[in-house]
Amino acid sequence: MVEGATGGGGHTRTIDLDRPLDLRVVLGPLVRGTGDPTMRLTSTVAIRASTTPDGPGSTDIRVAGTQVRAEAWGPGADRLLEGLPAALGLDDDDTGFEPGLHPVVAGLARRLGPVRLGRTGAIWDSLLPAILEQRITGTEAWRNHRRLVRAHGMPAPGPHGTGALGLLVAPTPSVVAGLPSWAFTALGIEPRRGLLLRRIAREVPRFEALGAAAREPGGGGAGAGALEAAMRSHAGIGPWTAAEVTLRALGDPDAVSVGDAHLSNVVGFVLAGANRSSDDRMLELLAPWAGHRARVVRLIERSGLGPPRYGPRVAPRDITRI
Repeated sequence: MVEGATGGGGHTRTIDLDRPLDLRVVLGPLVRGTGDPTMRLTSTVAIRASTTPDGPGSTDIRVAGTQVRAEAWGPGADRLLEGLPAALGLDDDDTGFEPGLHPVVAGLARRLGPVRLGRTGAIWDSLLPAILEQRITGTEAWRNHRRLVRAHGMPAPGPHGTGALGLLVAPTPSVVAGLPSWAFTALGIEPRRGLLLRRIAREVPRFEALGAAAREPGGGGAGAGALEAAMRSHAGIGPWTAAEVTLRALGDPDAVSVGDAHLSNVVGFVLAGANRSSDDRMLELLAPWAGHRARVVRLIERSGLGPPRYGPRVAPRDITRI
């Protein structure tokens, strides 16, 4: 691992790799649908705008052969580069994970390779979109996320924040906490969800403090239990939202998004051959990998396997048209 000096544009860092790295695999869970205004991602390039305790920052990460080269801008640049190995899952420890406990999981592990669980250390970056995604279609949630970021975010520091299609940093907790209720409705976000966003935004400094241990080298999953308990003590934050946040922000290897509209059926189909399943059945099937259940889920998601679809999909709504 080699750190570079500050370059002419931004701060830089170079990391030597000991195995191939596909950025889509490790950073893919951070992308919020097509047209996410905070991120651009390919197999070898990731450009992302982030919020950090030091302020906004943006990173340009590029894989070239056996090296990762990154450049960062803004008040959060140093913190983003310090956390680069964690974000890319390079210090993720899968000790104790046994794919061979199920033949399908073993086959997926052989075909797809090791599961790298990255972690951003940024609670708000994961919590804001997770709340927007509760109990609605992905199309609705991603549309509302785009609208909120474009209306109340800020241009990303550095060259990628310029131009009409420039990268944007999501609105900070203080900005969201201060928005009037009608501002959410105008963006297609129903009043109850807007109220939850404002209330939870005021708690973010406490949540971010609980994620401190996971920002340290080798700290994947650290503090996940405490953060989950703190979030779930608030009405409107359940196990699905908590798992979505602890997985992405803290690299929680045991996170399972209980309550997801599709996940239990997918897990049940892959591990038991059932076209329909339940959360209880999903947890029963994942129990042999306690402590590493998120790795099994990630392998299954990457495989593209799943049960046949029945009936029409739920049509997305837009309350701005009501």
